[in-house]
Formats: sequence, C-alpha cells, structure tokens
Amino acid sequence: MARSLAPVALLLLAGSLVLLWFVILSGLTRTSPLRQTYFLRADTSGIEGARPISQWTFFRVCGLDNLDCGPSRPALPLGDAWASFADNVPDELIGDFGNDTTSYSYWYMWRFGWVFYLLALFFEVVAFVVGLLALCSRIGSMLAGLVTMIALVFLSVGASLMTATFVKMRNAFRAEGRDASIGSYAFGFSWGAVAALLLATILFCASRHKSRSPPPAPGSHIPRRSYPWSRRTNRHVKSDYA
Repeated sequence: MARSLAPVALLLLAGSLVLLWFVILSGLTRTSPLRQTYFLRADTSGIEGARPISQWTFFRVCGLDNLDCGPSRPALPLGDAWASFADNVPDELIGDFGNDTTSYSYWYMWRFGWVFYLLALFFEVVAFVVGLLALCSRIGSMLAGLVTMIALVFLSVGASLMTATFVKMRNAFRAEGRDASIGSYAFGFSWGAVAALLLATILFCASRHKSRSPPPAPGSHIPRRSYPWSRRTNRHVKSDYA
C-alpha cells in the first residue's frame, strides 16, 4: 500500500510543476491561460512613462490583457512601469532603486520573491527526476521526499513574498483613488502549486515505509517448518519401537 503512494506523489509533483510554469511564463505569450496570468493590474493613467493600464507578470510589465509588453528582464524593478522620478506615482512605491523608480521595500520584496520562485522550480525538477526512483525503491522515496520538502520551503516563501508585495501595492494604488486588482490566475496557480507540492511531500515520505504482511486470518492453518534433524529424530524413534 505504501509503495502505491509514490505514483500519486509523482503526479502531484508534475501538477505543481505545470502550475509553476504557468506563472513564470506569463506575459511571454498570448496563449491562454498565460494571457490572463498576471500578479497585479492597476490604473496607471496620468503617470509619466506608464501605460493607461499596467499588468505585472514574472518577466515583464504589460498593458491590458498582457499586450504592449516591455522587454523581458530578470527581476525587473516594479517601477519599470513608469519613468524615473515620475509624477503621480503613489509615494510608497517610488524611490531610489531601479533607476529611481522603485522604493527600498518593494525592490527587495519583489526580487527575493522572484528568486525563490526559480529556486523552487529548480528543486521541483530535481525532485521529479529523483521521484522516478521512488517507484521502485524506498531510498528513492526518501530522497524524493527530502528534495520536495526543500522545494516546498522555497515555493512557500516565494508565494508569501509575492502575495505580500502585490497586496500592499494594490492597496497603495487604491489609496490614491486608482483601480487595482490582484491577478487571480497568478496567485491561484502559485498557491495551487504549493498545495500540490505539500501533498506530494507527505506522500513521498509515507511511501518510504515498508509495508507489512497482513496477519493470518483466524483459524487458518500455518504449516510448520520441518528441519532435517527433526526428520532424522523421528526415524530413530520409530526404529527403537520396531
């Protein structure tokens, strides 16, 4: 029974990987559901250098429906949506970082969250390869459980940082009277990947235990072992009474 948990864990791990790829590839293509995947949509009209509507994805800042995107950059500043020293930006968002577009706290929260997503992706890929060994060995289950646990820590921290960053950012826009909303697809995929990874970790750890043989049914006959010396002893006893 325990060994049969490994394929289920591997399937959950694959599902977590797919969801994480949806988040990371958002904004890079118009294919659904990547077209609807973004972390935050906000009204940035009237801000110098900004689009009327801005959507923040993993590698880009785009316009409405992930069109009119800027260049793909690793851990791009959140203030990449507008020009340096731009007017009409909420005060807590703008600062000296990212060519004078982003404040200190948002610069570091976003960058650490971004890196933790990639670390989680790396360890999930490693866990999937190692998880194939879990189908045939207890050692494979132990190693897969360990690596998925590491991936789970990175992804949980990354998703938490992303959630905190963009919820605060949404509130900052709303405080200025601007419409802003969290991307349900991006955060649904992110936390769905966390949940699938958590279940995969539990099942990998459970599958490493060796399953025990079921106890014999009541009244069943258990044959006794016969040993060579016992057979010889029986023959000697019979010959004495002959």
